[in-house]
Amino acid sequence: MKSIRALCVTGLIAFASGGATTAFAFEPESPQCIAPSGAGGGWDFTCRQVGKAMQDQKLISSTMRVVNAAGGGGGVAYAEVVNKMNDDNDLIVAASSATATRLAQGAYPGNTMDQVRWVGTIGADYGVIGVAADSPVNSLTELMDQIKQDPSSVNFAGGSAVGGWDHLKVLLAAKKSGISDVRKVKYVAFDGGAEAVVQIMAGTVQAFTGDASEAKGFVESGDLKVLAILAPERLDGEFASFPTAKEQGIDVVGANWRGFYAPLNMSEEAYDFWVNSVGEVYASAEWKKTMEANGLAPLDLRGAEFEDFVRASVNDIESLSKEIGLIK
Repeated sequence: MKSIRALCVTGLIAFASGGATTAFAFEPESPQCIAPSGAGGGWDFTCRQVGKAMQDQKLISSTMRVVNAAGGGGGVAYAEVVNKMNDDNDLIVAASSATATRLAQGAYPGNTMDQVRWVGTIGADYGVIGVAADSPVNSLTELMDQIKQDPSSVNFAGGSAVGGWDHLKVLLAAKKSGISDVRKVKYVAFDGGAEAVVQIMAGTVQAFTGDASEAKGFVESGDLKVLAILAPERLDGEFASFPTAKEQGIDVVGANWRGFYAPLNMSEEAYDFWVNSVGEVYASAEWKKTMEANGLAPLDLRGAEFEDFVRASVNDIESLSKEIGLIK
């Protein structure tokens, strides 16, 4: 699996190494992680898996409480943190490329990336495009050919809002496959990848756009067929059977970084604790196994470096969104 450090929506990526372990006086009394989606999605995965790892490694002395706050592609949670929880030292919030996308497009009304503090990343999750397990479509090229013939025949379901990261991944693939007007590609937004897959299973939509970690359980249960993973080459281990878009002649790479932000006015001691703790989790052997089992690629950014990365991502996404007519 290739190492990655920086990601924009075009799939440009690189890698950064972690820092040294430091002891901190602060410890959260009631650690809490907000997942800005329903249970089972990527943000929920981020909160629950990292919270478990922190407790297993004794970085926190009590269980991480996970609160699901779905709505607005993460906007409900973002506004809640900015307006009502902006000095909570015990709180971190799951974030991803979808968060940067919504900020870039002004989809969190009145909110900007500078209203929170950016903690760190715990890896990146390559995008996938799939269909129901019993679908007659067996490749990404077949699906794109179907859209070329009749754009109304395929509706994609994703866990981000319209214009969000799940939507953009499909538009990038469509553009690379030769669909000149990507605005004709149909997309339906749901609150989380799990709900999107449920709609595939129900037959209300024809295709799924999400991330490898979201798709894995549904592939194992026999409900979802992955047509393509948007990685530069096939992943290792359990994901090795997923064909890439590139090997099907559609040269697109898209990875969803996963990490955390925190309230802007939390104390410096609390911020340092969370930055360090996320770094400790990332560096652990336990987390390396979690990454491998869930298709996460390496991405280790923390503190100021992570903030710079998010700022660059927001700028890149804004440019792409203008290019394809999503924003002016």
